[in-house]
Amino acid sequence: MLKGEEGDLNRINSPDDKLSMSKKALKKQAKEAEKAAKKAERQTQNLIKEGVNTEEDYSSGQYGKLPMNQSQKKIVRHLVEVKVLDLNFADQKVWVRGRLHTSRAKGKQCFFVLRQQHFTVQCLVSVSETISKAMVKFVALITKESILDVEGHVRTVFQKIESCTQKDVELHVEQLFVVSASEPRLPLQIEDASRPENEEDPDGLHIRVCQDTRLDNRILDLRTPTNQAIYCLQAGVCELFREALKKMGFIEIHTPKIISAASEGGANVFEVSYFKGSAYLAQSPQLYKQMAIAADFDKVFTIGAVFRAEDSNTHRHLCEFVGLDLEMAFHYHYHEVITVIGMMFVEIFKGLRDRFSAEIAAVHRQYPAEPFKFLEPSLRLDYPEAVAMLRETGVDMGDEEDLSTPNEKLLGRLVKAKYDTDFFILDKFPLAVRPFYTMPDPHNSKYSNSYDMYMRGEEITSGAQRIHDPEFLAERAKNHGINIEHIKAYIDSFRYGAPPHAGCGIGLERVTMLYLGLDNIRKASMFPRDPRRLTP
Repeated sequence: MLKGEEGDLNRINSPDDKLSMSKKALKKQAKEAEKAAKKAERQTQNLIKEGVNTEEDYSSGQYGKLPMNQSQKKIVRHLVEVKVLDLNFADQKVWVRGRLHTSRAKGKQCFFVLRQQHFTVQCLVSVSETISKAMVKFVALITKESILDVEGHVRTVFQKIESCTQKDVELHVEQLFVVSASEPRLPLQIEDASRPENEEDPDGLHIRVCQDTRLDNRILDLRTPTNQAIYCLQAGVCELFREALKKMGFIEIHTPKIISAASEGGANVFEVSYFKGSAYLAQSPQLYKQMAIAADFDKVFTIGAVFRAEDSNTHRHLCEFVGLDLEMAFHYHYHEVITVIGMMFVEIFKGLRDRFSAEIAAVHRQYPAEPFKFLEPSLRLDYPEAVAMLRETGVDMGDEEDLSTPNEKLLGRLVKAKYDTDFFILDKFPLAVRPFYTMPDPHNSKYSNSYDMYMRGEEITSGAQRIHDPEFLAERAKNHGINIEHIKAYIDSFRYGAPPHAGCGIGLERVTMLYLGLDNIRKASMFPRDPRRLTP
């Protein structure tokens, strides 16, 4: 609003003037006032875009908006990461790059928070012999989420800055340049998207960002400290998965995602055009893992996309997820493989606990959850034992019936109460509920040499001993209604001698979700794909 407008509007809105002026005149005056306000706003934005000030400016050249970076020249400058700014940098002059998280101007100074990933530091620019009033005004008008290069002295503070991750120091600014300006109107505020779920709000003043708004504006949502921490930890799961298996002699392989037949059988498969014919997106790397074992690779693992055309809009289902898969030959009993998988999970859980404690704490500040508990070695139960535990609580289920989601969660609570663990292995599933390539139990044809593993009462991996005899495999495939011709190459791979083997497939997003105690898998998927979401 331009100088003098407020008084004009007050006069227009006085009772006497309202009576004397026509509605048309009032409308015209309001339009003119709106036009003037927009003009003033444009003038304000020009200060940021051009760094132009009408006052005498002795800080000229120390601030402004940089031209678009087209790699015009090489600048030799050491940028210090926000996460390392502490008392060791006291009184040193540093350059830092980050986003403008929040700012607050007061008189001749402006406080702002600079954010780099999930680390934040308080900055202060204040009028002095070297800092002009125009520079302070410029900083105060920079839009949130703009990327800044800031030079300043690191100063210690008398009282800890609780609102920032760097609590013992602040940055006193001497130079500041806008590298990339954000639009002034954001579809969501980072502060709102970062609010703790259990934060009290008796007056109802806090804005809660719903899931669809988050996912529709995922780029902004992913900037929150919580999401930065979630995906650091998720990367850690992959890293620890690789580390644990490589120590045990596994080799990483990469398998096709476009295949000629459904990996798991059934209709939950995406069909795609393939030149003059059709193909399918892989529901699993299962067949190719086994073929690698038949080719004498002995122990293999892979990390890659998995596709499931399930019309399930639940808290834990996705149409595309990241599969952590492994397969290995064993000598005499498939429990050799179960032991390896259990050891691998223990290594992952220990690594997450020891290496990512800061990230876990950051997530739990927004989404509170009990620390994840596990045993070493991992707890293993047989399927009939689990059914008996459920029946003791009044659940009515048959011996060959698969676990429903409510029964899984109930079993998880029962196991936690009895054994004090959030992770356990369930062995000997009914044969009728497992894929065609699952080896039947030699002692009881109703069951199979198969297993699932659970975190906080939800399944995160499924596995089994595979049938390595080609004739028996073909027979089981026919029983499941699978066209033998479509999987001929798979069956033939066992005709030249194949070792007994077993493995499992793990959902990365589920492991992340359940380890952190999140309530929805979409919080653990960077760009989730489900039956209702294909963008961004």
